[in-house]
Amino acid sequence: MITLRRSEERGRSTHGGWLQSAHSFSFGDYFDIRHQGHGNLLVINDDTVAGGRGFGSHGHRDMEIISYVLDGELAHKDSMGNGETGAVNSGIIRPGDVQRMSAGTGVMHSEFNNLQDRSTRFLQIWIKPKFKGIRPGYEQKHFDREQRRGRLVLVASRTGENGSVSMNADAAIHAGLFDEGEHCVRPLNTGRLAYVHLARGSLNVNGNALAEGDGALLDGEPELKLENGRDAEVLVFDLAR
Repeated sequence: MITLRRSEERGRSTHGGWLQSAHSFSFGDYFDIRHQGHGNLLVINDDTVAGGRGFGSHGHRDMEIISYVLDGELAHKDSMGNGETGAVNSGIIRPGDVQRMSAGTGVMHSEFNNLQDRSTRFLQIWIKPKFKGIRPGYEQKHFDREQRRGRLVLVASRTGENGSVSMNADAAIHAGLFDEGEHCVRPLNTGRLAYVHLARGSLNVNGNALAEGDGALLDGEPELKLENGRDAEVLVFDLAR
């Protein structure tokens, strides 16, 4: 079964004129009983942040938080020392970067547009952790466009396999870029769930036409077929029920 989640049906919010958000699932002041996540995927926020603005220091706990930048630069700082001068992780996230923060027992962090003269757009993704109360952690890796061109590349997984970032969640995330003539067919585990989020462009998913911001919830599908892409950038989630 495939259920489509159209971009225009997503929840919308603004904050102080500097933040525009589209919510695939219930988040903050947006609540829809029909859209409260898919399996252990709880949040996909498509956030556009004005130049030099952002989220001041705030706390999280017991959540796996993935940031995926589409345009611009996102500056991250946290109570683990990431983003501070001289830190191993600069905390600057650019297109092609995947950042994972395990909130665990508790972490404070801030996120700001690192550019003063233009907006930054990124996806904020929350996945339910497999284990609660772990020590907070952080990881950041870059995946070149050439790696993602015409195929799905594993960018986040439970064990960090194949060079992906590791996360404390029974889930995996693949990313890909597809244009005309490029396609991908891969088997799905019918005992699990899958979610496809089209970040930009257009793409056919199992025969269904998706436009920018659309999502597809898959349950019991034996395979995933991506084709007829046009400037498509897509994330595919493998999820626990």
